[in-house]
Amino acid sequence: MDQVELVEVGPRDGLQNIPVFVPTETKVALIHALVAAGFRRMELGSFVGPKAVPQMRDMEAVAEAVGVPPGVRAMVLVPNARGFQRAIAAGYREIELVISVSDAHNRANVGRATRDSVEDLRRLLAEQDPKGRLFIRIGLATSFHCPFAGLTEEADVLALVRQLAAIRPGMEYAVADTTGMALPRHVQSLCGRLLEEFGGEGTFIFHGHDTAGFGIANVLAALEAGIRTFDTAVGGLGGCPFAPGASGNIATEDAVYLFQRMGIETGIDMGRLMLAGDIATSLPGAVVASHARAMPRERTVERRLAMAR
Repeated sequence: MDQVELVEVGPRDGLQNIPVFVPTETKVALIHALVAAGFRRMELGSFVGPKAVPQMRDMEAVAEAVGVPPGVRAMVLVPNARGFQRAIAAGYREIELVISVSDAHNRANVGRATRDSVEDLRRLLAEQDPKGRLFIRIGLATSFHCPFAGLTEEADVLALVRQLAAIRPGMEYAVADTTGMALPRHVQSLCGRLLEEFGGEGTFIFHGHDTAGFGIANVLAALEAGIRTFDTAVGGLGGCPFAPGASGNIATEDAVYLFQRMGIETGIDMGRLMLAGDIATSLPGAVVASHARAMPRERTVERRLAMAR
């Protein structure tokens, strides 16, 4: 194994918690900078109500400005049928929906029990995409830990995926450490069990946060389990509005630097990524959580510079 895929979630998950509104032109500049850095999969934003996530209130304007960048698989998050329709109208064909394994978190996030969200998904796909032409990704929130209910049982995650796979085979699942409290052993165990039972029926991604400082260790644990795609956010920005105490996502710079040191290709140019990060981390209200950005820049891009010479 000499290659992994990184999905950049900064333009959505990274920005959503920033309290100061990020101007549309800045969001567009960040997306263009990330594309220039080499990302071929990206979460561009979310079609949610402005009261729920004020930061995303200009999503139509962002979508009009960037569309689907050439060569990029552009994904957007939607919470309901209205968001689904807005995403389709804007030209997007890769749609993400979130369902929490934990009932308590699901109620805080979308105001209903997990089982009700499963039925909502069944109806939504039947109504909005009956022929299965869209790429659907399910964010499995609180796969490891819930801020309200504590540790999540692996059996509960497996049971939920069985229900979802029965609705539509072949979907993608982002196994999310929503609170950033998972331990590497837990990550390796759950990811391994998911791949063993469902590996041929869908794809699995690890989506981590770094609250307890285990983010990169958890990436390695997921890698050992067989996961080959990872969500990361430029600068380590982000966090869930409905997970009190959770910090930002695993920093893209840290993940790229890790794989670079391991000789595993990501397709990302670290120098250009740092330039994109300069945009993200200079935003008013942004909380930066990247170890690689704290290092001398010539050290993090040393291999690229050596190759250039």
